[in-house]
Amino acid sequence: MRAPDELLRLVEDYLAGLMLSPDLGAQRESMLYALEGGKRIRAVICLGTAEAAGGDVDAALPAAAALELVHAFSLVHDDLPAMDDDDERRGRPSAHAAFGEGVALLAGDGLLVEAFRLALTYSSTGVARELADATLGMIGGQYLDITGADSDLEQLHRVVGNGCRLRDVGGRVPDDEKQQAQKQQGRNNKIDQKGQQDQVDTNGQQDKGAGPQLLADGENKIPGAGDGYQRGAP
Repeated sequence: MRAPDELLRLVEDYLAGLMLSPDLGAQRESMLYALEGGKRIRAVICLGTAEAAGGDVDAALPAAAALELVHAFSLVHDDLPAMDDDDERRGRPSAHAAFGEGVALLAGDGLLVEAFRLALTYSSTGVARELADATLGMIGGQYLDITGADSDLEQLHRVVGNGCRLRDVGGRVPDDEKQQAQKQQGRNNKIDQKGQQDQVDTNGQQDKGAGPQLLADGENKIPGAGDGYQRGAP
């Protein structure tokens, strides 16, 4: 098994060479800006999951990158004045503060579509379907968050974390029972992470954009994950 630091380098190299559609024109600048920085935890977990299942890590890179693009899309839109109205992300101006609200809105849209363009490079539609399910759950959670609608914690914080079980990346395909167990584990992990972040925000110990430490001690920790890997904001 490759160490998380090695998987992180693979992700960073892949994202650095990512070719966005030329049809986007100058819009690409704001999209690449939104992709800079972050821990890449979702992508690293995706690659580690593929390898643990006996798959090809290189073949999983488009899926891992797609997760990062969806995550970046969610942050860009989350920072908008109509949502959380945050002018700072990862220690610098958020996308709308740097480029304007309209350009930032389009940047998020472009990142989401580019994510699905990557997911659809596979011969099977399974990766795209998993990504769609996870993204729809995230959007549904955001709706509940901004409207204050009644919901339970699991429903509110169902997010892209479930996408780390993208199952058609080249490894063994789990049976339905295992898939459901993996999905529930992903949801439980994200609920725990969000609860920890909410507590941090309430106590005022950390900026809103700083994000929780996802590599917690215990059975959910990535084997071999060291302090050097845990860097940056989400």
